[in-house]
Amino acid sequence: MSTSLSFFSSTIFLSNPKSNIHSQKQRVFFKPLTATTTIRSEANATATATIPILSFDGTEVGSTTLNIKSAPLDTARAVVHRGLTTDLRNARAGTASTLTRAQVRGGGIKPYPQKKTGRARQGSKRTPLRPGGGVVFGPKPKDWSVKINKKEKRLAISTALSSAVENAIVVEEFGDKFDKPKTKEFIELMRRWGLDPKEKALFLMTEVDENVILSSRNIRTLKMLTPRTLNLFDILDSEKLVFTKSAVEFLNERYGNDDNDNEWEFEEEEQDGGEVEESAESSE
Repeated sequence: MSTSLSFFSSTIFLSNPKSNIHSQKQRVFFKPLTATTTIRSEANATATATIPILSFDGTEVGSTTLNIKSAPLDTARAVVHRGLTTDLRNARAGTASTLTRAQVRGGGIKPYPQKKTGRARQGSKRTPLRPGGGVVFGPKPKDWSVKINKKEKRLAISTALSSAVENAIVVEEFGDKFDKPKTKEFIELMRRWGLDPKEKALFLMTEVDENVILSSRNIRTLKMLTPRTLNLFDILDSEKLVFTKSAVEFLNERYGNDDNDNEWEFEEEEQDGGEVEESAESSE
């Protein structure tokens, strides 16, 4: 899986936008649709964007407003980095284990005589110097998980969304448009919306129809997420974000203000344990 993340190309995460330090990591996005974005770098900054709404045929039928919180420019990169590293650490199983020389089977007999062999003396087959012997300072089961506050994690997701809003579109609900699973028709739909099937795209829908799942699951560059499975890694790893109208309402309600801190709490707790397992490989 590619480890390059799309937030390197966003000026919100660069201390000096004119610097070419990250030039090799930047990706070239296709020209986004027109979106008006306003970001205020205050203590509780808010990113407000007007995004066009596209119909199933690909025509613009209106616009909607995405109004979510964003971390101040001087701390945005640190907040997102902490949220991402926390998710990746919590996804590690930590089950890697090796045997020391005390745990390896055998070794009760001396491998060869002490003298007259011309070789170094050895008293056990379990020594780390022999193949099949014990391992010195090898890994043992370990808990890699770290804690992050709910509000901090929520701010990291909303900041990442606000930085990628220029590459986002909103579409009308299309779950009932597929009478049967057909990947070819889904690819044609993506192209009508200006999406390249070869580039990574994230679809956020509150409800996903079964035919939509079956039609899109063979497109390896596409991620179909719901509010329960929304995670920071997939947001940063995507080059295009596609929201339905109901998904925009969810984002405004969930990440727009502090009045609804207790809402969607169950979903957040559910995804803490395994939201990145499907999107990032566990490293031991």
